[in-house]
Parts: sequence; structure tokens; C-alpha cells
Amino acid sequence: MPERSSGNMSANYHIINALMVNEGAIFEGSVFISGGIIKKIIPKNSYSGFEDPEGDYITVDAAGKYLLPGVIDDQVHFREPGLTWKGDIYTESKAAVAGGITSFMDMPNTKPQTLTQELLSARYDLAAEKSLANFSFYMGASNDNIEEVLKTDPACVCGIKVFMGASTGNMLVDDPLALEKIFGDSKLLVAVHCEDEQIIRSNIKAFREKYGEDVPITAHPLIRSDAACYSSTSLAVNLARKHNTRLHVLHLSTAHEMLLFDPETPLEDKRITSEVCVHHLWFSDKDYEKLGTKIKWNPAIKSEADREALWMALMENRLDVIATDHAPHTLEEKDQKYFKAPSGGPLVQHSLIAMLDFYHEDKVSIEKIVEKMCHAPAVCFGIEKRGFIREGYYADLALVDINDPWKVEPGNILYKCGWSPFEGHTFKSKITHTFVNGNLVYEAYPALLENQFDETNKGLRLMFNS
Repeated sequence: MPERSSGNMSANYHIINALMVNEGAIFEGSVFISGGIIKKIIPKNSYSGFEDPEGDYITVDAAGKYLLPGVIDDQVHFREPGLTWKGDIYTESKAAVAGGITSFMDMPNTKPQTLTQELLSARYDLAAEKSLANFSFYMGASNDNIEEVLKTDPACVCGIKVFMGASTGNMLVDDPLALEKIFGDSKLLVAVHCEDEQIIRSNIKAFREKYGEDVPITAHPLIRSDAACYSSTSLAVNLARKHNTRLHVLHLSTAHEMLLFDPETPLEDKRITSEVCVHHLWFSDKDYEKLGTKIKWNPAIKSEADREALWMALMENRLDVIATDHAPHTLEEKDQKYFKAPSGGPLVQHSLIAMLDFYHEDKVSIEKIVEKMCHAPAVCFGIEKRGFIREGYYADLALVDINDPWKVEPGNILYKCGWSPFEGHTFKSKITHTFVNGNLVYEAYPALLENQFDETNKGLRLMFNS
């Protein structure tokens, strides 16, 4: 088992006057951070009689700001190895910490694809050298690497990724026997991308007959349709129920799928959990006309009715986690006709502040945002000592000025690909500080072009309660 500590030398911090958001409550107080760990949490009304611990502490005055647990993003594509002209572990983790994300879980569809234990180990070595945030990587499954998949250590790896729909190269798992083996024998969480390949192919054939190669982007949610999503998701859920698999369904996008998920069982007792992505909560099919292939994702952004159903399911706890599916491509790649333009877009720098815009619209509380972006991923994946503001936990924290508007412009976009679907939008909130394992890795200044990063401190490998 790998080491659980790093050689990072963290300073001691005393964050004062913060409005802490944690476990459904907001309260004012201070936090002492030492050795990368939250040593003491002191509510404001408990200051009297407390003696400061020994040692030198750097004071951070958080007056008027909210202190949140660091966001845990359970689905990113940081593109390393093999696709690093789009993004890499360093550039995308830098964007992530600027967005208040302190931990990420990266997908296996790189080049080469992460289909062996050796390739999986190599990715961890890369991240230990380059990542500013904490990290884990999924082991990839294919129709013919099941024995290799089953060697994966559940204490050290977030899960197994199964593409039950079209994907890159050899990663589509459509062999019924392979699926039965994965769902029946896995000791790890199985995370699935659910879209029915046969339905998608049939829809593509119909649209090609009508439009040739000039299929409009507005057809994307009709090609990668409600039926394609529901068919595949229901198959995954039924397999998980049959085998009692620990299943996590990624980036759900339709109202129909919400019927498959349980709103009553407490999260810590669920065997089947679910995720929604920020772009499916923000955009609808009406945005294709303006943004075109910039918002081409798989699964597709669908109707306004689907979006509202996702919001309702989130509030009902049918949807457990909010993530990004951060998947950068260059503008040159995106600026192609429908079939050639790749699916995916960059989101980690802007996901938390996008959700905070919904708070300003009275659509969701800050407490709920923290629950779905910080607490729930930690609970779903059994992450050790992260996702909460608790004494004895790692000091993964984000400070937010809830009323500091700023406009997304090319000069303040940190993604290696250099663009964002939010470009031109003015967000109402700003991340001002991000701590990873007690290290102040990001600090915002009044001008976003003058942000400061501490690149000497690297993130740690996430560990899991197996």
C-alpha cells in the first residue's frame, strides 16, 4: 500500500472570522491548521477560555467569506498521458484548485488507455509529480481485460470505469458475459457511462439519411436520446441489483432515468448512487443555437424539461453527487462539423462558482451545494478524512467571497485549451483561497490575472475505506 503522507512542508494557518458551511449548517468561527490537518474548530461563541496551540500560525482573515470543504470532483479527463495538447495533469489541476476543487478522480480513456495495473500505476506516479490537487484514477474495463481489472486494490483506487455506450477505442463493454463478470466479481465501486450503442447507431443512420454529413448540432440530443440513456442505465441498475454491486451512475441527463434512483435511503446505505454534471444543470437544448459544438457532451444536453427534472431529483436526493466531466478539447477540434467535433468541454475552474450563481437565484442553498459537491463524493467513494470540515481531517478547504463578481475572459481562463463555455458570463462569486492538505496552493488577488499559486506543494493520492 502506498504511503499516506507526502514530503510536502505545510505552514500552520489560523483562519479567523469565517462563515463555515459544513454538514447542513453555517456558523461563524475559526480553524487552526497544522501539519496539513484541521487541528481545532472554534465556533465564535466558544472563543472565551481557549488557548492558542503552540507554534507560529499565519492568520487568514476570512471576514464576510464562506469557508467550504474542498470540492471533490469524481469525474474528470485531464488527458495525460497521450492527449496532452488538450490538457495535462499540471494545467488542469491548476485550474481545478483555482475553482475550489481539492481532489479529483480521473478517467481511463487516455492514450494508452488505462487497462493494465502497470499503466494505472504509471498515472499515479505522474500525478505525484505534477498535480496541485489530490488525485485518484479509475481502472478501465474492456471486454477482454476482466482478470486485470479484478486485481485492482480497493483501498488505493477510486473504482472501475465501464463505458456501457460508445467510447474511444477498445473501451466499450458490450459483451453480456463481461458485464456479468464485472458486476458480479468486482470488490470496487463500478462507475458507468450509460448510453445504448445500438440505439445511437440507429439514430445516426436516420439522421445521415436525412442530412448526409451536415447533421446539425441540434440533433445531438435526438441521436444520443432519452431512449439510449434509459435503456443503458436501466440495464446497469438491474445488473447491480442482481449482483449487489456497488454501482455509481455518471452524468445522468434525462427525466426518465430519475425514476430508477432511490430518494429515501440514506446515502451511506445506498448500493446504487448517481451523479449529475454542472453542464446538465446549466444548459438546455436551446443553447445549441448560440454555443454549437462547444456544448457537445456525451450524454447530450437535453431539454429544459429534462433539466428541471434533474434539479428536482437533486433536491429529492435521487441524484447524489454534482461533478464536472471536465474534458477539454482545443477550439480547432471543437470547431468542426457535427460528426467530427469531439464531445466534452472544460469545467473544473468554474463548476463551484457556477453552482453558487444558482444560490444567488434562490434555486439551491449553499449547504446543499456543499452536500452534493463535497460531502457526498467523500461518502459515496469512502474517501478517508476528506470532504468535511472536521477536526482530524485533512485541511482541504476553499474560501469564497460570495459577492465578488467577475467576468470570464480569455485572459483569466486557466485551462490549457484556453476556452470555456462560460466565456462572457459574469459570475457573482469568487474563490479567494484554496488549501490542499493544509497548503495554501491558490490565492486570488483583486485582478484575476495576478493570481498566486504555490506549485511547490503537490496533492496526495486519495485513500479509501475498503
